[in-house]
Amino acid sequence: MQGKDTINSTFFLLFEPIFIEDFIQYLNDTRVDKYTKKLKTIQLIELIANAQLNQQQGLRDISNSCNNDEFSQEIQLESISASQLSRRLREMKPGIVQELFKKVIAQIGVKLGSRNLEQGSGNFYIIDSSTISLCLSKYPWAEFRKTKSGIKLHLRLQFFNGNILPDHAIITPAKRADKTQMDDIVVTEKDALNVFDRGYLDYKRFDYYCENNIRFISRLKSNALVEVVEECDVKAESNLKKDQIVYLGKDGVSKMEHPVRLIEVEDTEGKPVIIITNDFNLSAGEIGDIYRYRWKIELFFKWLKQHFHVKHFYGLSKQAVENQLFISLITYCLLMLLKLKTNFKGSLLTIKRLVNTCLLEPFSMFLKKLNRKPKHSSNGRRKPPNHEAVYQETLRQVIAGETDHLDDLTYDPILL
Repeated sequence: MQGKDTINSTFFLLFEPIFIEDFIQYLNDTRVDKYTKKLKTIQLIELIANAQLNQQQGLRDISNSCNNDEFSQEIQLESISASQLSRRLREMKPGIVQELFKKVIAQIGVKLGSRNLEQGSGNFYIIDSSTISLCLSKYPWAEFRKTKSGIKLHLRLQFFNGNILPDHAIITPAKRADKTQMDDIVVTEKDALNVFDRGYLDYKRFDYYCENNIRFISRLKSNALVEVVEECDVKAESNLKKDQIVYLGKDGVSKMEHPVRLIEVEDTEGKPVIIITNDFNLSAGEIGDIYRYRWKIELFFKWLKQHFHVKHFYGLSKQAVENQLFISLITYCLLMLLKLKTNFKGSLLTIKRLVNTCLLEPFSMFLKKLNRKPKHSSNGRRKPPNHEAVYQETLRQVIAGETDHLDDLTYDPILL
């Protein structure tokens, strides 16, 4: 644990959640640091998290960060070589950071209390995956295509107060289809509502969900076989075009045993979007609105790749890649905890940028800068000058003989 000189720093307050007692006990029970003389597990996590916050390019950059005396004091590590970093990142079992990820998520749940529900329909989860392409010669274990490798980050997000939080993650080679991970990532609790895209269509699993009251909302492929058994009324003035009870699949081959609702709405460009669900209690409008939230996960993937630089990996092995991805999710959660702790109403990106600037400063200074009001208010973009009006006014002055001011070098006709 940090000493007295560092316990009030922004660094300490950011990483304090990973020093929880049960995770320290977990590390002791698994004896992962028993033979480690340098670079303990928590120090490695702090180094990689800091590297992602600052988008450091490689292990040598991470190693060089210890040359900063203040940072070295915070992390309690005088120096570390790039080879030592590589070896520890490669050898650390991903289960360790996965366990920490769960414990940090639990802390956010405690912090939020009952505020974690965005919709009145219960716990609302969005499920999707994002593919990260890799070099085939460097990552041969990550099966994808003949010409390149790749991995998939299968992710489940939960809503709270308009924010999104990673709730569960699975990392696989990119070649595997999204629906192969449904059993591990779909939430089966009674009040849960799972929302996913067409990549997770599986009629057999949908029948299982219907039998076990596992609620879901999904988009349907345009070429799906549909048997309509009931038409429901829709308002003519809304963007809702259909509300039907249907059976999906081909007779004798893939047809579902249970009926589902089919809802067709128009997107902002007027194109049809076909949605299916086994929830018969929500209105068609509510279901359409809930499905629109699915784009939140696309924004999350973009945020993660853009601001944590997760397209660039510090190691080549499967374990190193998985460790780095889970540490990036942990770092996101640490920023979210810091946002909740400070009761900041702005964007998480603002928190992230200020952390980069004030990481080694006292936390009181971080708070002061976070809540500082801007000194200057913008009056908006200046309108372009009306050149025709300037010309006409100058012409009038010349004709009237009012030309003395035109010889003044300080005269600016655009101010007219």
